[in-house]
Amino acid sequence: MDWREEYERKTVSSDEAVKVIKSGDHVSFAYGLEPLDLAMALVARSVELKDIRLLVPAPGRDFPWYEPGWDDTFQVSVGYILPVARNMIAERRGDYLISGLLWAEDPGVREPVDVLLIQLSPPDEHGYCGFGASLWDKKRAVRAARIVLAEVNENLIRTYGDNFIHVAEIDYFVKHTPTGRLPGTTDILGRKTAGPGEVEKGIAQYTGSLIKDGDTLEVGVGGTAEWILQLGVLENKNDLGWHSENCPRGTATLIMKGVITGKKKTLNPNKALATACGGGTREEMDFFNMNPVLELYGSDYILDPKIIAAHDNMVAVNSALAVDLSGQIAAESLGPTMVSGTGGQLAFAIGANLSRGGHNIVALPSTARNGNASRIVPHFEPGTIITVPRTLADIVVTEHGIARLKGKTQRQRAEELIAIAHPDFRTELRKQAAKLFWP
Repeated sequence: MDWREEYERKTVSSDEAVKVIKSGDHVSFAYGLEPLDLAMALVARSVELKDIRLLVPAPGRDFPWYEPGWDDTFQVSVGYILPVARNMIAERRGDYLISGLLWAEDPGVREPVDVLLIQLSPPDEHGYCGFGASLWDKKRAVRAARIVLAEVNENLIRTYGDNFIHVAEIDYFVKHTPTGRLPGTTDILGRKTAGPGEVEKGIAQYTGSLIKDGDTLEVGVGGTAEWILQLGVLENKNDLGWHSENCPRGTATLIMKGVITGKKKTLNPNKALATACGGGTREEMDFFNMNPVLELYGSDYILDPKIIAAHDNMVAVNSALAVDLSGQIAAESLGPTMVSGTGGQLAFAIGANLSRGGHNIVALPSTARNGNASRIVPHFEPGTIITVPRTLADIVVTEHGIARLKGKTQRQRAEELIAIAHPDFRTELRKQAAKLFWP
């Protein structure tokens, strides 16, 4: 059968497509922004369904199943703690999927998925659909699910790399209704973007000073880390490389300006590699669309610490919620209440530490809660999740300077970190350090 005939035969309404979902099924969205039409059709069936185990890897849209009273129909788990799901998680009405390093488990490790809901681009002339601006583990998820429902979004970009799937591997297609969301108004995980303040500018200046010509970069999404791409601190650098989980806003601009060239990369020279590239301006997304300079691959390749470490001079830059005086890094919770997720930070911390000439940089403001709490702390509250252990801590940056932790004793680490804490908290931090590390 010609793929066009197959595609036409498989195209149905969203209401018709979700009829394949039965009570008791395990239903999963693919990583990335949820397909809106399919999701709303599933909500409309809530009165006739029960005990749906629903996995939402990256909750970006505010659906009713995050509210109290929907538990009989949807038992929700999420793979990342984003704003729309924070109350549900804080109130323990939902669950959290603890993912591995690669965000892609081998078949049989996770609970099998009965029905997968995903967004795809329209098929090309060969019958291949694209996964859009983010790939992560989508291809694996499609091939592992019993039934796949795809919402066809004509606004999705296409990229080079492994970012495609044939119509033969999809069970049903539905048409997408545009939401009117403009490119650049959110980051890749759907969070609203806001401009930088003086704190972010100071952190960007210090972080930029640590990056050398020819380094290969990873920059995490969210928080303070990604501002180094937008505030001009890298524009005097030459031949930077790019191997990163995401491409935060500013990545494409640095490629256009010839700052990121990939000429000195150990692996995949002259190419920028990532598993996602969303969240940029319209100009940046248009630049990435079918541009061979960027290739998207699955998270099982991009987040593999062996692949990361194979890059000489690999520099990972990520954000955190807090750092304790021994160098433990918390990026997911303070106490037991989760507010974020692991992402690729641990994988890149391992890879950068193993890279010849590499560095793992953590960037964070010195204070939180409008200046009333220090993010440099003597020790964490009970229940705090350690995202990166102190054995992998290398460099920490705040608006007050740079702390170099690798090779230091715990006393020396405490002194380095207190020096970049906000001045209002240094006296108390010294008292606490004396109790912890001196007789």
